[in-house]
Amino acid sequence: MDYQRVFSKAIERLHEEGRYRVFIDILRNKGAYPNARCFAGHNGPKPITVWCSNDYLSMGQHPKVIEAMEEALHDVGAGSGGTRNIGGNTHYHIELESELADLHGKEGALLFTSGYISNEATLSTLARILPGCIVFSDELNHASMIAGIRNAGCEKHVWRHNDLAHLEELLAAADPEAPKLIAFESVYSMDGDVAPIADICDLADKYNALTYCDEVHAVGMYGPRGGGITDRDNVADRVTIIEGTLAKAIGVMGGYVAADQMIVDVIRSYAPGFIFTTSLSPVLVAGALASVKHLKSSSEERDAQQASAQTLKAMFAEAGLPVMDSTTHIVPLIVADPVKTKRISDILLAEYGVYVQPINYPTVPRGTERLRFTPGPTHNEAMMRELTDALVEIWSRMELRLAA
Repeated sequence: MDYQRVFSKAIERLHEEGRYRVFIDILRNKGAYPNARCFAGHNGPKPITVWCSNDYLSMGQHPKVIEAMEEALHDVGAGSGGTRNIGGNTHYHIELESELADLHGKEGALLFTSGYISNEATLSTLARILPGCIVFSDELNHASMIAGIRNAGCEKHVWRHNDLAHLEELLAAADPEAPKLIAFESVYSMDGDVAPIADICDLADKYNALTYCDEVHAVGMYGPRGGGITDRDNVADRVTIIEGTLAKAIGVMGGYVAADQMIVDVIRSYAPGFIFTTSLSPVLVAGALASVKHLKSSSEERDAQQASAQTLKAMFAEAGLPVMDSTTHIVPLIVADPVKTKRISDILLAEYGVYVQPINYPTVPRGTERLRFTPGPTHNEAMMRELTDALVEIWSRMELRLAA
């Protein structure tokens, strides 16, 4: 076996399909987001504007968050020292789990090192614990949810995206005595649409199913206290398990689930992804704790972000750019070609100092490649106008179609 040849061919395929991923070398400027410095393709740092960060509310730059992390660093040091069971359990972890449980109106919460791990570990564990469990998964669920369901080794059915009739058809055909789990997201991050959570819960009640809602792109962003779409729509009490992240609107790192105390204890006691992983650094937990507390009482960041997203969508539409119709903070611009999407991203960075990464397969289906913009509360109207003008010029240069 010529190992190097196999590896080389695998990478060549990605280049040929136009979806080889390039990680851009940048540093954000503390306190001046979305301004950053880029080190790619030139000598020394070049000023750029970041348009694709998942730090939706710029909380990673918030003075309260930075101060809390600095205090924790000088109080307890850098690392956690081990797993939660062996030296890695701190008062910071316990306090944050309490705040997250309160945020979602649940009895308990459990921290993980990332949103990916919280999804994979929780879904695989629950489906294994429930004898004969059948999982019903929305077709656009995140890769981490798919991995968790697959690793559970249980029966699964994929229902068409947000199609309640199809979901009910699958539920009705299943063994009425079998345990059932309906897994879905609240905000789907690539299209920016929202799940009909109350209607899904109605079906769960009708067919005696548990519900699992991934709120990673909604936590901090929606609801009077930032609890997500379930908070905004006042349905958190109807969802069995709410999963979230600390790495997007919260601005730090980590993932979690919130549920009743018995379910939390089962996951804590049986999930390998929790048991055998070094816990989050107390420094990170302290920053996330400060962010969650702040967003529970402040809607200023949420309101400003929503206004920015609406303004950018309107500018794109007025310019004839192919922006998707989204009701959330996600602003997807469809290109529908992986090579052209990468080329537009490269031109924006090299010539205009605009940083937005191309989104290609397998993150989105082939033929729906896009640029995904996430304007935040600190992106001003002048920045949006410059961005729109740059995109119109590039569209013309590449002979792409603009709407009339």
